[in-house]
Amino acid sequence: MAKCERCGKTTTFGHNRSFSMKATKRKFRPNLQRVRVMEGGRQVRKTLCTKCIKRLARP
Repeated sequence: MAKCERCGKTTTFGHNRSFSMKATKRKFRPNLQRVRVMEGGRQVRKTLCTKCIKRLARP
């Protein structure tokens, strides 16, 4: 499933709105990336959203 392993962010749902304001269903998917992270002294592969990757890179 498309889910961030750190914050739990998943796909959310909403509507596309045309010029006539007719609503059709759409998905908002998180920007997930497979990255290597140091965890407990070892490198672990995790699926993280880009916001979490940015947070890990902060000093």
